[in-house]
Amino acid sequence: MAQRQKWEYLSVFVDAVSEPVIDYLEDLKSWKNGVPRNTPESMIPRLDSYGQDGWELVHMQPVVVGRNADVLAQYTGSGTQGWTSQYFCVFKRPADE
Repeated sequence: MAQRQKWEYLSVFVDAVSEPVIDYLEDLKSWKNGVPRNTPESMIPRLDSYGQDGWELVHMQPVVVGRNADVLAQYTGSGTQGWTSQYFCVFKRPADE
């Protein structure tokens, strides 16, 4: 019987507003006539760094993160809305055997 692949997972909050992003966004000014500071594209350098460590992004969702690392969720019909530059990301990579 073939051995099944085992995975390890990493979950992190990624914020589109961070210092290393500013230089990256400046380099993209010719693209789309400039890139807004909070755009998901601004997270590419951080996401790339996870990829270089072997992590594959399998889920990304915008979230509002509280002071205790809790997440504000919108319940159907509650009417709760807001803007966020934070994303909940889940990565996976093959586990060491």
